[in-house]
Amino acid sequence: MKDSKRKTQSTRRRLLAGLLALPAALALANPVFADDVNTTGLSVTDDTVTVGILHSLTGTMAISETGSVQAEKLAIEQINAQGGVLGRQIKIIQEDGASDWPTFAEKSHKLLEKDKVAAVFGCWTSASRKAVLPVFEKDNGLLYYPTFYEGLEQSHNVFYTGQEATQQILAGLNWAHDKLGAKTFYLVGSDYIWPRTSMKIARKHIENVLHGKVVGEEYYPLGSTQFGSLINKIKLKKPDLVFGAVVGGSNVAWFKQLNAAGLTFKKQPMLTISVTEDEVLGIGGENVEGLYSSMKYFQSLDLPGNKEFVAAFKKKYGDKAVIGDVTESAYLGPWLWKRAVEAAGSFDVDKVVAASPGMEWDNSPHGYLKVDDNHHLWMRTRIGKWKADGQADVVWESDVIKPNPFPKGYQ
Repeated sequence: MKDSKRKTQSTRRRLLAGLLALPAALALANPVFADDVNTTGLSVTDDTVTVGILHSLTGTMAISETGSVQAEKLAIEQINAQGGVLGRQIKIIQEDGASDWPTFAEKSHKLLEKDKVAAVFGCWTSASRKAVLPVFEKDNGLLYYPTFYEGLEQSHNVFYTGQEATQQILAGLNWAHDKLGAKTFYLVGSDYIWPRTSMKIARKHIENVLHGKVVGEEYYPLGSTQFGSLINKIKLKKPDLVFGAVVGGSNVAWFKQLNAAGLTFKKQPMLTISVTEDEVLGIGGENVEGLYSSMKYFQSLDLPGNKEFVAAFKKKYGDKAVIGDVTESAYLGPWLWKRAVEAAGSFDVDKVVAASPGMEWDNSPHGYLKVDDNHHLWMRTRIGKWKADGQADVVWESDVIKPNPFPKGYQ
C-alpha cells in the first residue's frame, strides 16, 4: 500500500509540474480534495481561501511596489476564473507596509495571527523581508517574496521568486567585464541591507575574480534627492562602469540629475540592478536611454508566455501600464502557490512547502523556471539596454542558472 501511495503521489507531482503553464493552458480539472483540507487552522472554508497581499502602497517605495500588487491581483483573478484552488475562490486581505519596516512586521502579525491567511504575497525591500521573517517563522506562515535580492538567506517559510546575487550580480558584472571591457568600477546604492550586501558581493567579485578595481563606493538614505556631490566624484574618477542599486523614488532625482550634469550613458556606462520598467515610468525614458539593467525579465521579451501575460496585464490596467522584473516575479507567486497546494492536496503550510521543490514551468512570462530545494528559482539572467520609449532591448542572455544563495567566498 505504501509503495502504491508513493507511486500515485509521484505520478500526480510530475503531471502537475508538467501542466504548470500560463493561464490559457491552466483550465484543468482540480485534483481530488484531501480529507484534511479544512483542518489546517487557516482561513479556509468549503468555498473560499483567504490570502494576504502586503506591499507599500504609500511612501518612497510605492513607485516600485504598486506593480507587484497589480500582478498578484491579476494572477488571483485568473486563478479564480478557472475555479480557484482546490475548488475554493481566493479572497484577498490587502495591507499597506507604507515603506516602513516596523509597519511590515505589524501587518504580517495581523495577517497571520488574526486573519489566518493561507499565504502572503508581499514585501519588496530586503529590510521589509527581514522585518517580517521572524513573524513568518514563529507562526509558520508562508511568504512568496518577489524581489531580486542579495541572497545569504533561506527559510522554510519563504519562496523567493526573484533572483539572488549569483544569478543577477555576478552574471551582470561578468558581462560588463567581458563585453564592455570594464576594469574600474564605482559602486552606488541606497543605504539599507540589500544594496550594501549586494555591493559587498560585487566588490569581492570585482577584486577577486575579475581582478578589477573599485574606485568609489557611496550610499544614500531612502528618499534622498540630492546627488550633485556624487556626480562630481564620478566625473573626477571616470570609472569604466558605475554599478548602481539606488531604489524607490530616489531614482527619479538620481537619473534626472545625471542627465542635467551632462553625464549621459554614452559618456559614462552604467549597469543597474534596481531599475525596471516600473521605475523608468517615473524616471522618464529620456533620462535612462543607454543605461543597462541586469534582470531576468523585461517586458519586451519575445516569448509566447510573456505575450499572453503582457496582453492580460494591459487589458486589466490599461495600455500605458508597464511590467518590470519584480512585477513579473510577483505574478509568479500565486500560480506557484496554487500548483503546490494542488500537488499537496491541502492548504497546510508544511505540506505545501514539501510539494514545491522540483516544480517546473516551461512557459512562464520570463521562460523556463524550476523551484529548487533551497526555495529559490532556476532562471536566466538578461542584460537590457534602455531606450527613450521606456522599453529595453535585450542585448545578452545567460543559460539557466541554478540558484546559490550562499556562494562560497562571498559571505
